[in-house]
Amino acid sequence: MHLSATFLLRVVTLIATVFTTSLARADLAPGEIGVVLMHGKGGAPTGVVKELAASLEEQGGRVANLEMPWSSHREYDASVSDAVKQVDDAIAALRSKGVKKVFVAGHSQGGVFAFYYASQRPVDGVIGIAPGGNAAATVVRDALGATVERARKLVAEGKGDEKGTFSDWESSRGKNDVHTTAAIYLTWFDPDGAMNQMNAERGIDPEVPVLFIAPKGDYPGLKRFKSQMFDALPPNPKTRMYEPDTSHIGAPAASRSEIWRWMVDVARSQ
Repeated sequence: MHLSATFLLRVVTLIATVFTTSLARADLAPGEIGVVLMHGKGGAPTGVVKELAASLEEQGGRVANLEMPWSSHREYDASVSDAVKQVDDAIAALRSKGVKKVFVAGHSQGGVFAFYYASQRPVDGVIGIAPGGNAAATVVRDALGATVERARKLVAEGKGDEKGTFSDWESSRGKNDVHTTAAIYLTWFDPDGAMNQMNAERGIDPEVPVLFIAPKGDYPGLKRFKSQMFDALPPNPKTRMYEPDTSHIGAPAASRSEIWRWMVDVARSQ
């Protein structure tokens, strides 16, 4: 039987299309995209990030929804380096379950820490959801400067491991007390340390894309500096700002569909 060149071309094209589609689907098989999710200051995995975690799992992702040292229950019971190890362990657990593409995501202070983590470890993408808690912000320096200096003095005097009462600051509540050691406190609140948002963002590998979520109803201070903070990110074609019409607290749930869409898009491009 004689087959025309046109027919053969169509067959070859169809086979190529099916093969390419199969590869793309294989790359995005359920359970092969994973994300470490971190709540905001004073929050918990069962708080405002809970709905986002459930949604990402429903759509086929694997989620490690962690309770971090800045939760209401833990009250800075571990240092920044301990928190990095906690995320390291979560990522290792995700990979042991078949995850091939790993993202780190955080709400508010969790977002700033996600930026810091990505500046220290290789990841496939970062999601900062209404990132806040920048230790270098002027309002934070003004509120906590005296407490930070007291912690420095205690460390210098060899009392860094003694537990005491220190001050924290949050946009919605102002100052409040936390109980930890001076040494641990400094790892979180030194304006030149890990939670300096600008430095953390600039330290991210340019090959790593970032989804920067800036809700339209965010706290005034975070809205004022969102463009400056977004512009500090290394250029990447997949890095973008998403602005849902919601509040600071509502941002995780309101962004759930966009976060999954973006992660899938990034995974495919890689």
